[in-house]
Amino acid sequence: MTACAQNVKGERSTYQGFALYSDIQYGPDKAHSFDVYTRSDFSNAPVIFMVHGGAWKMGDKKSDSVVKNKVKRWVSSGFVFISANYRLVPHANPVEQAQDLREALVSAQNQVYQWGGNPDKFVLMGHSAGAHLVGLVSGSVSDVTSIGGKPWLGAILLDSAALDVPLVMDSDHYRFHDQAFGRDRDFWYQASPYHQLRSDARPILVTCSSKRKGACDQANKFVSKANSMGIKASVLSRNYSHKGMNTELGADNSYTQDVEGFMSGLDSHVNRVVVGSEKLSADSETQTGPVRKLIQRIKERRAQREE
Repeated sequence: MTACAQNVKGERSTYQGFALYSDIQYGPDKAHSFDVYTRSDFSNAPVIFMVHGGAWKMGDKKSDSVVKNKVKRWVSSGFVFISANYRLVPHANPVEQAQDLREALVSAQNQVYQWGGNPDKFVLMGHSAGAHLVGLVSGSVSDVTSIGGKPWLGAILLDSAALDVPLVMDSDHYRFHDQAFGRDRDFWYQASPYHQLRSDARPILVTCSSKRKGACDQANKFVSKANSMGIKASVLSRNYSHKGMNTELGADNSYTQDVEGFMSGLDSHVNRVVVGSEKLSADSETQTGPVRKLIQRIKERRAQREE
């Protein structure tokens, strides 16, 4: 498919009352596409760029577990939300998938003005295999700027247990790890976020399920290395299942609030959006219940700090 034949604008519809631009192509393969969830009143809004999981061989950008709670909460409060697809195993290996996502990110940054977003205010996010891929992408700013992209504000890795790929492959592991990473040890290092992390990385939050074997150990190891390199990074553990670490994010709970706390610290504009200063309309009564509750909680916390 040539660039001029690609669907760069997307098909417009609605989702949860928000504008949805579907299947915006960023490359020649059918899988090279992303969806944009936004509002008509947005201008220079911050952007969440989300990558689905699925053992590197399945999954989709439109899955409820990927978008439902996140769109409801964050588009309501003032974020553009972008959900990206990429080629899957066996059509692309994880290193190639990460490159797909770098190109998707650059394409989204170049076009986001038309959806009311700000290309300088991106937050990267991914779950499971998507968290591993976001770990590869976010591990080096120069790998994105070298192909025309902009630095992002930070990255959130949701419950990946494959941040150190050689460690995974040298231990008991699932068959899908063999399908994704093969037997080439050199490739394991190329595909390992822990080993590909560079000092120019932006702040990173790594969440992990305390119910999942190895997830928090790898999260802590990754964050320890990042901190030793001067990268601001932290771990957030929760007693959710692996699936819950994705689906519960965006619901009205302390997990969502702690992730939002990380986002708030990235940028003053993002902080204003998180606390709900950009509302659905001038009438505060149009805010959703969770947003009103979040605003009240943050106001109470600020008041306590000032006492």
